[in-house]
Amino acid sequence: MATEVRVPTILREFTGGEKAVTAEGPTLQAIIANLDANYPGIGGRLLDSSGLRRFVNVYLNDEDVRFLDGLDTAVTERDAITILPAVAGG
Repeated sequence: MATEVRVPTILREFTGGEKAVTAEGPTLQAIIANLDANYPGIGGRLLDSSGLRRFVNVYLNDEDVRFLDGLDTAVTERDAITILPAVAGG
C-alpha cells in the first residue's frame, strides 16, 4: 500500500528534487519511518525525541494530524499526506 507524500521545497534535497513521493505504512509514524528508509535524513527533519517537530505541520487529506491521532493516525493508500514547514515572523 503506497501513500502519496507531498514534500515542501526545503526537504526536496532528500527526495532528489521530487515534489511528491510515495511511502508505505498503516500509520503516520510508519510512513515517516519508510520515508527515512528510502530518503535517509528526512525523518530527522520531521521528528525529534518528543514526536513531530514543533515547526513542522503534517496534514492528512487537509486535516492537521495533531488534531487527529498524531503519529498514530491511520493512513490508507487513498490518502494524501502534505508536509508543510511552519512560517513565523513579525
